[in-house]
Amino acid sequence: MAQSPGRSHTEFTAADAGAIADASALPAEFKAELRVLIVDDDRTLREGCVSVLESEGYQVTSTGRGDEAISLVQSRKWDIVLCDLFLTPITGMEVLKATLTHNKDTIVVMMTGNPSITTSIEALREGAWDYLPKPFAATHLQVLIGRASHAIKVARETRDMDAQVTRDSGNSDKMVLLGVSPSFRKAVELARRVAATDASVMITGESGTGKELIAQFIHRHSRRASRQLVAINCAAMPEPLLESEMFGHRKGAFTGADRDKPGLLETANGGTLFLDELTEMPLSIQAKLLRVLQDGVVRRVGSEQVDAIVNVRFISATNREPADAAATGILREDLLYRLRVVPIKLPSLRQRMEDIPLLANHFLAHYWGRHHGSTEASPKFSDEAIAFLRTRPWRGNVRELQNVIEHLAVLAEAGSIVRPDDIPLHEEDGGMSRGAAASEGGFPPNVMGEAYHTAKEKVIAHFEREYLSRLTARAGFNMSKAARLADIDRTTLYRLMEKHGIRRDEPAETTEG
Repeated sequence: MAQSPGRSHTEFTAADAGAIADASALPAEFKAELRVLIVDDDRTLREGCVSVLESEGYQVTSTGRGDEAISLVQSRKWDIVLCDLFLTPITGMEVLKATLTHNKDTIVVMMTGNPSITTSIEALREGAWDYLPKPFAATHLQVLIGRASHAIKVARETRDMDAQVTRDSGNSDKMVLLGVSPSFRKAVELARRVAATDASVMITGESGTGKELIAQFIHRHSRRASRQLVAINCAAMPEPLLESEMFGHRKGAFTGADRDKPGLLETANGGTLFLDELTEMPLSIQAKLLRVLQDGVVRRVGSEQVDAIVNVRFISATNREPADAAATGILREDLLYRLRVVPIKLPSLRQRMEDIPLLANHFLAHYWGRHHGSTEASPKFSDEAIAFLRTRPWRGNVRELQNVIEHLAVLAEAGSIVRPDDIPLHEEDGGMSRGAAASEGGFPPNVMGEAYHTAKEKVIAHFEREYLSRLTARAGFNMSKAARLADIDRTTLYRLMEKHGIRRDEPAETTEG
């Protein structure tokens, strides 16, 4: 059997096929409702697929031409389209696009006798549900179409439940993500677009940028929103415990396994599994996870049979560069291709400084209400306090800002105006503590223990850094405006900023890394 990129060398056994059929069994009347279109210019393969799927109870139509396929998908509704990638003169990719343009809910599976990483990933990014390498056995076709049928069933049930929730509550309680910066809005828009599909998403970004929040946003805007979002932190558990949590275990599989236990993959069936800190997952578990991604097959720890077939949408996250992790061998390359169908890169808070006022005011109102209730007037930030927040390095990103504002909300007085000196900072935040500043008259820490000329140089350097940071924030990082406000020429401003290692506001990074 031909192998495709990312496909394991584990073959199906007869026992596997039987267990899969049992685990993913669908009512005959449901199968009879499903309409399948097969598109391939190989007559023998086409007729073989028709025979197999008709014996399973599906309504099956076939064609050997891409233009006929496009006419068929435009004139009728199809639940599943099984299409060869390399058709001529109308390509399978064109059939894929036409199908999803006409009906975005159709599941499209691409067949290819010349599988490659590039073509397979391109098809998945264009909306293909999966791909099937040629030649393939009837068992593989049955399993894949069975999984697709199960996905259709879950999607229909989810839509029905969403409609009922909307009727009952009058709204769907969708999440809103705060931010106006172009780089952040681009990431959110990409998340919104991919949410409607079942494509695997990989979210990258520094710690504290909101990767799990984006995962929740995708799930809650997806067709799986009424099912569970199950999160696993791959760095939080040792290997044996992580494997048991993910895959479940059989009674007697290890000391203390006194009963059968389903894993989180089974818990997430029909919903979404969020793999946080993906690059920390041991390689042995990565290999086992790959089988689930390819075939939906789950074997619990200590089991020698298929225990479940799951239909799960995968979202993963890492603060590392995934390609570097694959190059160094800590992340399987085939797993990377399966999980990074759509990459989303989140900008650091330093790259979206214009969002700080919005975030800070939101956090202040939220935590004031949590810790003080709604009977007392919330404090308000002064313009100087907002400008000061925009000068901080925020190495912990939004999470660090959130923690600082919660600390502030706990200690603030009702109705007060928050000044820069009221904002709690610590040595590790990249600035001096307020206590040190007060005790030495605003000088850098321990400066009074230095000789006069050394202390003078440190005080001047401290003043220049603070002045430049607040100046550029006040000017909205417009260097011409900052130079005018300071009454100095831009050359002098640039020289001072370079001297103190202060960077000009750089163009935001793309979110599609």
